[in-house]
Amino acid sequence: MSLEVSITEGSRILIVGASGGIGSALLQILSERDDLIIGAHGASRLPPSSANVHGIQKVLRDANDCFDLVDRFVELAGGIDHLVVALGGISKYCDVLDVQQTDWDHDIFVNLSAPFFLAQRAVKSMINCESESSIVLFGTQSASHGGGANSLGYGVAKRGIDCLVKGLGRRLAPDHVRVNAVVPGFINSGFHERWQAMSEESRAARVSKIPLGRAGTVSEVSFLVSYLLSEQSSFITGETFAIAGGDWL
Repeated sequence: MSLEVSITEGSRILIVGASGGIGSALLQILSERDDLIIGAHGASRLPPSSANVHGIQKVLRDANDCFDLVDRFVELAGGIDHLVVALGGISKYCDVLDVQQTDWDHDIFVNLSAPFFLAQRAVKSMINCESESSIVLFGTQSASHGGGANSLGYGVAKRGIDCLVKGLGRRLAPDHVRVNAVVPGFINSGFHERWQAMSEESRAARVSKIPLGRAGTVSEVSFLVSYLLSEQSSFITGETFAIAGGDWL
C-alpha cells in the first residue's frame, strides 16, 4: 500500500508506541516516504531500507521519562512537527472489586498521563516552528459506554483522552498546533489477545456484534492517522474520530 495523503515534505514525526499492531503498521506506511524523519519509540524491528527511521528505546514511568523521550527525538531530528501517541495497556484484567492501587495508577499513567506529558513537551518545540504541527492521540470506543467490565481503569483513562484533545485543541489552535484523537473499536491488532487473553470463541462472539460484520484492520486505522497528519486535515482540531465498523450503534 502507498501513502496517498499529503504530509508535508521533511516533516519530523515521533511515533510513541511503535511496537504495537497499530503503531507498527503506521510506521510501515510512513516509512515509505523517504522525505520524512521518523522516530519509532519502542519498535523492536525497523522497516527495511529505512534510513529515515530512527529507533528510540525508552521505558516511560513518569513525566520526566516522557520529557526525555521527546527531547531525544527533537535533538536527533532538529525539531518535531507531528506527535502520534499510540500507547495502550492494561495492568491486570480483573473485576473492578479486585483492582489494586498499583494497577489503577499504571493504567491511568500509560493511557492518559503519559500522552499528556508527551504532548506537553512536544508542544514546547512545535510552537517555535513556523510550520503547521499536529498531535494524534488514541482513545477507545468502549470508553464512551463505561469501558470493559474487567478493565475499568483503562476505560476511564481513555475516556479522558476526549477531554484532553478538546482542551489542548482549544489552547493550541492559536499556535497552529492541531490536536485530534483516533478512537478504535475492535481491531485486529493483537491488543485483545495480548491484554485480555481472548479465545477464538470469545473473539468470534465479539465480532458478531459489529454491524459491518468484521473486525477492523491496523491498516485502516493507520490511514486515518496519516490523514490527520496531512495537509488535507489542516482545518480539523479538537476532534475524536471513531473507527469501529458501526459498533455500539
